[in-house]
Amino acid sequence: MKDFDGIVIGGGPAGMFAAITAARRGSRVLLLERNPRLGKKLLITGKGRCNVTNDCAAQDILQNVPRNGRFLYSAVTAFPPERVKAFFEERGCPLKTERGNRVFPVSDRAASILECLQTELRQWGVTVKTARVQHILEKDGHAVGVQIQEGQIRADWVILATGGVSYPTTGSTGDGYRMASELGHTIIAPEGSLVPLEAQGSDCPEMQGLSLRNVGVKLVNAKGKILYRDFGELLFTHFGVSGPTVLSASCHLKGEGCRLILDLKPALEEGKLYDRLCRDLAMYQNRGMENALTDLLPRSMIPVVLRRLNIDPALLANALTREKRRAMVELLKGFSIDITGKRPVAEAIITSGGVKVSEIDPKTMASKKVEGLFFAGEILDCDAYTGGFNLQIAWASAYAAGNAAAATEIRH
Repeated sequence: MKDFDGIVIGGGPAGMFAAITAARRGSRVLLLERNPRLGKKLLITGKGRCNVTNDCAAQDILQNVPRNGRFLYSAVTAFPPERVKAFFEERGCPLKTERGNRVFPVSDRAASILECLQTELRQWGVTVKTARVQHILEKDGHAVGVQIQEGQIRADWVILATGGVSYPTTGSTGDGYRMASELGHTIIAPEGSLVPLEAQGSDCPEMQGLSLRNVGVKLVNAKGKILYRDFGELLFTHFGVSGPTVLSASCHLKGEGCRLILDLKPALEEGKLYDRLCRDLAMYQNRGMENALTDLLPRSMIPVVLRRLNIDPALLANALTREKRRAMVELLKGFSIDITGKRPVAEAIITSGGVKVSEIDPKTMASKKVEGLFFAGEILDCDAYTGGFNLQIAWASAYAAGNAAAATEIRH
């Protein structure tokens, strides 16, 4: 005897949305979450504001998914950003679009999104239970329920939406990978994505806390090939660099020997920057170099720039040679930082890696190995840039899984 039509494991955004979707199609759904409350990680997304999606076309979403974007084509096309926005707004949660097409609740509170989802769970009769799933039960190649500490719970289908391994304090401990692996699925080794980067030397720690607003960023490998290019904000830290441009660049960090090259003055081409530098040096001709660059550079960056160019900070501005002036322009247009690696996965916003997508049906998120098993959200080996794209993946994959699960023909 089955206890429920279906079971969703994981009470994050993907799990909640999959449960709602299946319940709206008439399924009796049990949602299992190991934390005493749902949506713990959702509440900290977007710095507590929840970047719900990105207000762009489905095709643009896929272009912001550097890993396995093509796999998501069917799911994102079926449930694009416009449908995500409509879902929340039609249920009394108004949204707004900000810079970079980022969509947030008007309230600026992630709790508004969580409250909307919890209201839907109640309205559609989803049973929510606090429990840690130990195993997914299988019989004759079909998922038939789950094993929790209290015993077995039987169902016709199971959706695995346990997330990755980033932010382990929210309950993302990698349980889902183990369960999927037990059922024969291949797990691509998880690592942090959208994660700060560590750098060599003392330059970054010396500039710790300095935030640059409009900076050009390139990530290049040891051969000089550009792996990623961006423009926007960057933050120097005690270990290296962070900020939106760096987080997105981290998705492309492959192996060692990579460098970030910053264009500190992207609005000025080299000739105009040289003229600007000469004007500043003429204006402050009787000052030492450490005080002559204050209009051009943030104060904490000046000692680093002078040291890289081997310029005495006390050298009078009018004594700086033409050769050194040109070298300074080159440095400001190509300030390089040697990257040694990523910060630990626990500091990552999302996880790269997960269940191998070639073992999953892209239209239904159904396992190709076990009937009645579906996947949704970050457990999939898909990750995107910052800007609402990862939550869009969660909603779209959950919608596909929930619909397909509810329509599952029982064969056991």
